[in-house]
Amino acid sequence: MIETLNTLKINIDKNLNASVELARKLYLEGSIFIYPTDTLYGIGANPFNENAVEKINAIKGRNEGKKNILLINNIENLLEYVDIPSEKYLDFLLAVWPNPVSIVLRLNKKYKKILNASNAAFRIPNNRFCMKLLEKLKMPLISTSVNKSGKPPINEPSVIFEEFANIIDNIFYSTKKNFYIASTLIDLTVTKPKILREGKIKVDAMIDKYLM
Repeated sequence: MIETLNTLKINIDKNLNASVELARKLYLEGSIFIYPTDTLYGIGANPFNENAVEKINAIKGRNEGKKNILLINNIENLLEYVDIPSEKYLDFLLAVWPNPVSIVLRLNKKYKKILNASNAAFRIPNNRFCMKLLEKLKMPLISTSVNKSGKPPINEPSVIFEEFANIIDNIFYSTKKNFYIASTLIDLTVTKPKILREGKIKVDAMIDKYLM
């Protein structure tokens, strides 16, 4: 057990397993928290908890229609939520993940109704804390950048503490170096795959290989 688990600021490097257990508890309780990912620091919560989603929107000062990226632990779990058009799309996902690449996919009939949306962006992250947490949850985890709407993302833990300590339930952080580059974002719901945002990972060659 780590002493900081009784405080707002939790260094995951000191005890990863205890940090993951606390994050799992917060998720299931409907709390929101900040945590490191394979890209930017994210604000996390259960995407199926309306109060948690509303709280994130209020903190960021954005409209309710703004979509969040959802982290997930594996392809098998992903298939519970989305419709994949063909095997070649599955091959592409298996080739590109885990990596800082987020992909917009069509939700299946059940989750279109639950999330009140046609599509959602998913990612299997290349990050140990995230993957251990996602393996415990076996459910999607919201990952939206730590910032007010229209402002640049905040990724320095000391600044996150200063800006968000009084409005976020818990803040998980790491002292390990991170490149702090947003994920590549690809839309696979359109006829031709569309790169919506270029990130650290270049995917043009993989798109040509698997999808064209």
